[in-house]
Amino acid sequence: MITVDTNKCLHCGLCVGSCPHNAIFMNEVTLEFNDDCVSCGICVRLCPVGAMKMVGGD
Repeated sequence: MITVDTNKCLHCGLCVGSCPHNAIFMNEVTLEFNDDCVSCGICVRLCPVGAMKMVGGD
């Protein structure tokens, strides 16, 4: 699962554009992930401010 720190997120859109599954959507407050998210981590690696992180997965 991927979490977003809303205090760090710049709403730059890099994660939205990078998602190969079109699973990320931006709203006024944060990012939302739909059921198509497979937690591949591409968005986490591309976030320029480290606002996203992988959690869980066990």
